[in-house]
Amino acid sequence: MKIKFLKSNIFKPQFLLILLVVVFSSCEDPTPKPNNNKEPKTTKVEPTDSHSYANIDVIRTKHLHLEMDVNFENQTIYGIARHQMVNKGTKIAIFDVKNLAIQKVTLGETEEVETTYVLGENDSLLGQPLSVTVDSNTTFVNIYYQTTDKCEALDWLEPKLTSGKKHPFLYSQGQAILTRSWIPVQGTPSNRITYSADVKVPIELMAVMSATNPRELDSLGEYHFEMKQAIPCYLIALAVGDLRYVDLNENCGVYAEPEMIDACAKEFEDLPTMKLTAEKLFGKYQWEQYDVIVLPDSFPFGGMENPRLTFANPTLITGDKSLVSVIAHELAHSWSGNLVTNSDWDDFWLNEGFTVYIENRIMEELEGKEISDMLSLIEFQELESEMEVISAGAHPEDTKLKLSLDGRSPDDGMTSVAYVKGAYFLKTLEKRVGRANFDVFLKRYFREFAFQTITTEQFEKFLNERLLNPMRIRFNTKEWLYEEGLPKNCVKIESKRFDMIQQYVDLVVDGKNIFKRNYVDGKKLQVKSRDQFITQEWLAFIRALPDSLPLQTYRNLDARMNFKNCGNAEIMFEWYMKNIDAGNDKVYPQMKRFLTKVGRRKFVEPLFEKLNETEVNHAWANRHYADIRDNYHFVTRNTVDGILKFKPMVKAGSK
Repeated sequence: MKIKFLKSNIFKPQFLLILLVVVFSSCEDPTPKPNNNKEPKTTKVEPTDSHSYANIDVIRTKHLHLEMDVNFENQTIYGIARHQMVNKGTKIAIFDVKNLAIQKVTLGETEEVETTYVLGENDSLLGQPLSVTVDSNTTFVNIYYQTTDKCEALDWLEPKLTSGKKHPFLYSQGQAILTRSWIPVQGTPSNRITYSADVKVPIELMAVMSATNPRELDSLGEYHFEMKQAIPCYLIALAVGDLRYVDLNENCGVYAEPEMIDACAKEFEDLPTMKLTAEKLFGKYQWEQYDVIVLPDSFPFGGMENPRLTFANPTLITGDKSLVSVIAHELAHSWSGNLVTNSDWDDFWLNEGFTVYIENRIMEELEGKEISDMLSLIEFQELESEMEVISAGAHPEDTKLKLSLDGRSPDDGMTSVAYVKGAYFLKTLEKRVGRANFDVFLKRYFREFAFQTITTEQFEKFLNERLLNPMRIRFNTKEWLYEEGLPKNCVKIESKRFDMIQQYVDLVVDGKNIFKRNYVDGKKLQVKSRDQFITQEWLAFIRALPDSLPLQTYRNLDARMNFKNCGNAEIMFEWYMKNIDAGNDKVYPQMKRFLTKVGRRKFVEPLFEKLNETEVNHAWANRHYADIRDNYHFVTRNTVDGILKFKPMVKAGSK
């Protein structure tokens, strides 16, 4: 049953006026304050999950209904979060909030009664526990709130930062623990919930969520959403903008701004085939619809696996489908991560390691083993490089699959260790037991743990009981899961095409002109155009170029290949990284344009880290970052602030 907007007064003008009064009267300090009621008596709450205060062992959200008014004028969401709870008899319900302004809390489904609440001590990482007084029979808790300008999940974009330049845009990014900054939730992935929402937006804009979605504009700007499958709250997602939709088949399609929709639909036209391939390999797709929305450039990730609606970065739109493996990755999350979820962020590899493995299998089916192997080798290069950095850093234990992130940001665990070491663990298992046996095991795993959360220890037990022990196979599982580094039995992948690329690199090192005919072992080697090799081959070529090459060599290569302006973000990024080391300042104007436009953290973070290595480059980076910082989502902005030790200037008149 569709819940009408008239259920509450949140969208009525007089109510919005009251909320605005609250905002302006508290502008000196937008941090929410505890109310003046005396109960609950304590405001200090120890987290039960290392990244959540929620007391889900005694009371937990079963279903969440959201009523939200999205106001672009003051970049605020005014909302009510209506939590339907499973209550085991407690008198306090604890929610996670961060930088939210709480107006009031009520109990009851139809006849609401105001109750007392306390906002506990603020933690810069976790936010605050919102402790609400309930009784042993309470099953509905309604939290009236508004977002503030300190919200970390929402990115409010001015028209100039969109493709059309006419309308503003809004999107959320909740993973790992940012959802609490725009919705009061019990913010642990171990609690899966269903949700629904009624959302009011300006009439010229469309709202979409990780739920059932509209295909056309609503004349009143009012949208209703349902997510009937239980998900962890980090997967609740919202986007609002000037959007169009293109069907790719009856249950698959693409959203994007009008200026990009045709290119996006063409780039992702193989989504239906990709989805059927995944189903053949790993079982039925459980989410009914699979759509992709291409967001503006500030989106901090390549993709985000919000169920039913993958959020994608526009850097994937290359015109040649060379980066669609990212979409294969996000689709793979429909099984690993969304269907079977890590219980907490220490077990993050269970989401991403499985997903990279499935992504590789999908690409093998679609493009062949040769292409899939090249994709895997590129990822393995990134893993080896990052593991060296981690091993030499403050937390060498982060090269384990099972992490210990208590007191640290979950983002610290979002490295290639979880993604690629996790995938190579599964690849090594597959090689040991045989693909046919491993596929049977995986289908059973996704079937038995569907719509549940799981720990590394539970997976280890399931692996032993359902695969290794019945086959009488000994495997160094504990070494892979709980020890640092890569075990010696890690599967090795080779690529003849990468071996050939290395021959071109060797020619460059020897001072040869690769654009003219060269003969190696009787074989002619000559580069005629950039189209001669696929993206992954060019990445392997650029990465293999030694730092000791003369500066002029880099300039000659770029004069012919124009890597710095090629339009493929992966290639441009790798080329900028190499040229910073080479001291080729000829690419700096293009790199500045790239950093100004692209907010994807995968590219932005390493570039600023590389620039930060020398005093001259640090000065250049710091000077330009001040101008482009506001183009980034909080996730990227917060990362670069830390790299550069950047302290933004307080604008005149701000508090």
